[in-house]
Amino acid sequence: MSRVDLGDIPALPRDEAFAITADYNADEHPQKVSLGAGVYRDEDGKPWILPSVRKAKQLLHDSDLNHEYLPIAGHAPFLSCTRDLIFGEDSGANGNVISLQTISGTGANHLGAAFLAEHLKPKNVFFSDPTWSNHHLVWEVAAPNVMQKLYPYYHTPTQGLDFDGMIAVLQDEAVENDVVILHACAHNPTGIDPSHNQWQQLAQLFQKKKLFAFFDSAYQGFATGDVEADAWAVRHFQEALFPATCSRVPGFTSPAGMCVAQSFAKNFGLYGERVGAFHLILPPGAATVGAHSQLVKLSRAEISNPPLFGARIVYTILSDPTLRTGWLEDLKTMSTRIRNMRQHLRQAIEKCQQEPVNDKWAHLTSQIGMFSYTGLDVGQVSVMRDKHHVYLMRNGRASMSGLNEENVVYVARAIVDVCT
Repeated sequence: MSRVDLGDIPALPRDEAFAITADYNADEHPQKVSLGAGVYRDEDGKPWILPSVRKAKQLLHDSDLNHEYLPIAGHAPFLSCTRDLIFGEDSGANGNVISLQTISGTGANHLGAAFLAEHLKPKNVFFSDPTWSNHHLVWEVAAPNVMQKLYPYYHTPTQGLDFDGMIAVLQDEAVENDVVILHACAHNPTGIDPSHNQWQQLAQLFQKKKLFAFFDSAYQGFATGDVEADAWAVRHFQEALFPATCSRVPGFTSPAGMCVAQSFAKNFGLYGERVGAFHLILPPGAATVGAHSQLVKLSRAEISNPPLFGARIVYTILSDPTLRTGWLEDLKTMSTRIRNMRQHLRQAIEKCQQEPVNDKWAHLTSQIGMFSYTGLDVGQVSVMRDKHHVYLMRNGRASMSGLNEENVVYVARAIVDVCT
């Protein structure tokens, strides 16, 4: 056997999102602005610990709690609350849903990809074009034998949703049991979501073609400030694809299942605590014990069991009426500030323009959630960074929470400069 020199392994490029943060931190320019990281910042550009989280941490500190291992599947009270949060407390899904605690949303995506690759055996997995960059990497690592494909999503001429293109590709190219990654709300990176009517049309297509919906829910409550509104698409798919009466409807058959990767990084501000959940819904009447055992096996092999502290914080808040009310107010605080920054940025750009005001920048205020797909190209992004010390993703995605009253005009002038 020939000798293997691990020193010869080629180096990969740095992960873009983390490279931007590192480069920003190393930049000594006094007016530098970070619009790259997907984290919330307050008006002073500082990390914000939610008041509800502070109170929950104090309650936990004052309690007589231990630090024992969790079961492999995770903290059961936490999982019950998270199911209710995404599916609704009265949802029929809770009777046939399997839930495991994960290492935030990334862990949930990875667990789902590994499980589906082994047991559903899809021919293809479809991602929106564009999507969160880590989706591709997760499936490359966890499900290397599943072909990755794209469905149209962002329509450049209108800076809106290419719904017709999306439907056409899924109709023509997707086959039964193919997995389709969907963003539950506040699509990353575009900030553009389908309308309720469009979600309904998609659900009909998924039922007809027996496609497997895989929702990535990273911004529930953070997108609009309303946790119920932000869960609408997930709940509609569950109700449309797996109705309790489906066995009594002639000719109706459900897909093999659907799943949700749920993250609590953004909506609880628990970025470093890595709190997440994976939920697998099976059709009514289907046995769950086998799928549950296989998911537990995968989790045991990768993390043995999940961390406890962050899950306790989320459970404490969701299960306490007073803390939950405070958390809902915290969500409104964050989502409102981001909406205000969108408006301020658009107004500042239009004020700085030498040309008459038009709707060129209307997408800044029509998009929702943490990110804006600005429309800046790679060259313009490079000038933003090199000349103006404003950092954002190469595809033009900007984190709106990095803006505040002190820097929004500076950023607007930089954008106008690179677009002139």
